[in-house]
Amino acid sequence: MGRVATAVGSLVLLLLATACGGSGGGGAAAKSSPTNVSATVARVVAPAKVEVIADLTGCKVKIRTEADELREGVCHTKKGDYLITTFPQEKYKLTWLDAAAVYGGKYLVGTRWVVSAKPALLEQLRPQLGGKIQQLRGVGPNPAPTK
Repeated sequence: MGRVATAVGSLVLLLLATACGGSGGGGAAAKSSPTNVSATVARVVAPAKVEVIADLTGCKVKIRTEADELREGVCHTKKGDYLITTFPQEKYKLTWLDAAAVYGGKYLVGTRWVVSAKPALLEQLRPQLGGKIQQLRGVGPNPAPTK
């Protein structure tokens, strides 16, 4: 029972520190707004929902896929279009990445989420979301070298 109380207390402190952190004025609403959350905190918040990740990037997302294994949303912004995919468990993300490896390309990958976009846009989104840009190899013949 003591361990449970300690764990619950630690969780409450973590939530309070996350919600109340930040500097400068602007009131409580500005401090708790997802768009004002740093990439460090985003890694804690982002796996929860496609909508949270979209809000961190300034996008009003349109949900495209609702499944037990993943949720997927599309963002259309002035910076470019991108796809946000979240997973209820890390194993589903790893399976998704294995399947996507067939197509190759670069992806912004975090804890239980992946953002698909053009590489330049991934670089712009990374400071807001955290994560790591991951290069996936495609299958098939390599393109001929250009002269």
